[in-house]
Amino acid sequence: MLKFNEIKVGDFLVADNDGDPMAGEVTQLNGNEKQVCVDTGAQEFWYELNQLSALSITDDQLMELKFHKEVTADGKVKYSKGAFRMFTPGVDDFSKLEIWYRDEHRHIYEPIQLHQLQNHFYEMTKVHLNRDSFDV
Repeated sequence: MLKFNEIKVGDFLVADNDGDPMAGEVTQLNGNEKQVCVDTGAQEFWYELNQLSALSITDDQLMELKFHKEVTADGKVKYSKGAFRMFTPGVDDFSKLEIWYRDEHRHIYEPIQLHQLQNHFYEMTKVHLNRDSFDV
C-alpha cells in the first residue's frame, strides 16, 4: 500500500477507477482528506489511497523519461539524464540501484517503485522527473 507522505506532485501512479486502472500523473494532494488528484490523460480525478498503486521501474519507462542507456562490458546498465546517473545490476534488473548526482551518492539495496525514484531524483537535483523534464 502506498504511503501518503511518499506521494509528491508529478509522481506517476496507477489510479483504479471502478476496475479500470490507468497510469497517470499526480497533479494535487489533499493532506486533510489524504486524497490524491491524478491526471490519467482521459480525466483528472481525486482518488483515495486504496484506489492507487505504484508503477514498477522498467526500461521502457526510463526511456520515456528521456534517460540514456548504456550496457557496460560487465553487463551492468548505466542510465543517465544529464549529470544524474543510475547503475543497475543488469538489463531489466532493478533489484538494486546505485544513483548519484554530482557529489551525492546513494545505494538502494531493495527494489523501489517509479514514484520513489522520482522522489530521489527530485531530492538530489531539485528538478521533477517527468516526461517534460530536461537534462540536469
